[in-house]
Amino acid sequence: MGAAPLHIEYESLGNPAHPAIVLIMGLGMQLMAWPDTFCQALVARGYRVIRFDNRDCGLSGRAPGKKRANLLLAMAASALGLPVRTPYTLEDMAGDAVGLMDRLGIGRAHIVGASMGGMIAQVLAAKFPQRVLSLTSIMSSSGNRKVSKPTKPARKVLLSRPADPKNPDSVIEHLVEMFGVIGSPGYPSSREELRSRIGHSVRRAYEPAGTARQLLAIIASGDRRQLLRTISAPTLVLHGADDPLVPLAAGRDTAQNIPGAKLQVIEGMGHDFPEALMPRLAQAIAEHCDRNGTLKQAAA
Repeated sequence: MGAAPLHIEYESLGNPAHPAIVLIMGLGMQLMAWPDTFCQALVARGYRVIRFDNRDCGLSGRAPGKKRANLLLAMAASALGLPVRTPYTLEDMAGDAVGLMDRLGIGRAHIVGASMGGMIAQVLAAKFPQRVLSLTSIMSSSGNRKVSKPTKPARKVLLSRPADPKNPDSVIEHLVEMFGVIGSPGYPSSREELRSRIGHSVRRAYEPAGTARQLLAIIASGDRRQLLRTISAPTLVLHGADDPLVPLAAGRDTAQNIPGAKLQVIEGMGHDFPEALMPRLAQAIAEHCDRNGTLKQAAA
């Protein structure tokens, strides 16, 4: 699984000589889902910021083969404790991030992941501890299904489909509706703002089949609590108090299963990155990185 190397589209921001922060985004989301203001705030704190498109997303490579992901079968197999067939795993996706670090000459980095990206970051920290200065897991989970159930409205919108999947305008409106449901109630975005941001992303690349394959990788990973208990990197868990897609209980569970992890709850935050919260999130992550890495360590 995932043996063939894939092209990974990335952006490097800031001074290459500075300690690196590698940002790993969530399900079906492209590198620009990390807001520019957030990235530049980290650059201003003295970090090199790497953001990239995960495999099967954006401008990065696609999984080989055209077989459609059978998500219902995968969920049924997972519920029964049976193996889930998938073209690649979260560990393969963690390997993509490590491969990118290799290409950029980055020995060790601060790893930051959001949602599915948080899961990938957790796996990376567990499987490649020598490459990780610190870990930040945002709006993510341990794979413990008991504490990871979305609200009914969030589940409904997540499972819905655009009226016309081949029409970009229809896709954009569908995603606007979705983020209207799962977004931050304390920091709501206007429909015009959402439409502009999402429109830019959809026109850059749109690959629903790739998103389905990424979801297969999540389902196949199952409950990772035992793996999380092996993480040695200093860990910060950030989670919105009002996340309807991955509830706060999942963030608490993640922190409880990573030795020494610190949980920071953000009131009013849902499952998105509202501009109003970018200074606070960047500050929390930069302070965590400041405490747990130096230029000398990053270059080691």
